[in-house]
Amino acid sequence: MFIKIDIEKTMHERTSKLGNTHEYERKKSIVVLRCDNCKEIFTRPKGSMDPARLSNNYFHVCKNCDSKRFAQKRGVERKHIWDTPVSSLDDISRL
Repeated sequence: MFIKIDIEKTMHERTSKLGNTHEYERKKSIVVLRCDNCKEIFTRPKGSMDPARLSNNYFHVCKNCDSKRFAQKRGVERKHIWDTPVSSLDDISRL
């Protein structure tokens, strides 16, 4: 689950040709996500992600969980929805 985008600031120091030291700051956008498998909050750099995945239309899995196993579980859940008969009175939002 997508939560928000934070900005991480880091300070660095460089030396010019004349020997003077200057401080400068760099900003990096960090995406805060919640794992859809274990509900743990984790972060990723925004530059390493596809911009389309920065929404709740996609599932997000942390590095501690097995993403392929999670995808297989979701497929089985969807298969149960598609296998229900049309005449069934079951609410598919609960499946």
